[in-house]
Formats: sequence, structure tokens, C-alpha cells
Amino acid sequence: MPKATSICNSIVGLMYRAAAWANVADNAAAAPLANVFISLQTGNITAATGLQNENEVAYTNYARKSTLRSATDWTVPSGGSLNNATLQQLPACGVTGATASHVATGIAVSGATAAWHFGALNSTLAIANGITPQFNIGALVVQET
Repeated sequence: MPKATSICNSIVGLMYRAAAWANVADNAAAAPLANVFISLQTGNITAATGLQNENEVAYTNYARKSTLRSATDWTVPSGGSLNNATLQQLPACGVTGATASHVATGIAVSGATAAWHFGALNSTLAIANGITPQFNIGALVVQET
């Protein structure tokens, strides 16, 4: 069953900006998550597994990109989506490269942890020696449906 746009805004606001959702959820846990981690994938994550390490790239120097779970790194939700508010750069590639076709966000710096949102890049990205994958401001769109 679909959700109202205002509900989608509240969900992504809570997840990415740690914004309280009045009378439903807040960020007052003893140890709330402080970061969201961006990963690159060579193929899509399946809904059945929903794990951020599924099809994750493995180029030399690769690591997930840590972002703040705050208004500093993510825009105000609108229309059920939000965007990165700052430039997000992953580590520069070393000797061994990869080709990324998908992106995901999740809760941990590494491992088989939950992917919050995932989907295809607008075009594949050949990551070779010296290439620094990045998402310019506003380029990474997280859509809640």
C-alpha cells in the first residue's frame, strides 16, 4: 500500500538527517547511528538479501564513504526524496580497478549489513588507477516510495 509524500519525507528525514518524526520516532536512543555509508556495486542488490556488501566493488583502496547522518550532509526532504548536500568522494583507485553500475547507502563501514536504499547509477563508471569516484552536490538522490 502506498505512503503519503509527507510520510516518505519523514522516513528519509529520520534515516539520513536524524530528524525527529513527531509522535512516531526520534533520534534519542542511547547510541544512535551517527553516519550513513555510501557504497558502489558492480550489480544491483537484491531485495531478498538487502545487504550492502552484495556485488560491492573491490578496487584497490576502495572503502565505503562515511557521511554524517545530519542536515550537514543531506538536504531537506521534498517530494519523498532527499539529496547529498555535500560533495561525496570515495577513495581514489589504485592499481586494480572495477566497473560500478549501482550505488547503495547503509549503516556500517564494511560487511554484510543492511542496505537502506540502493539502485542503478545513471551510467556505469569505469574506475581505473587514479580515478576518484564521487557524487557532486545533489547528484545522489534517495527516493522513498
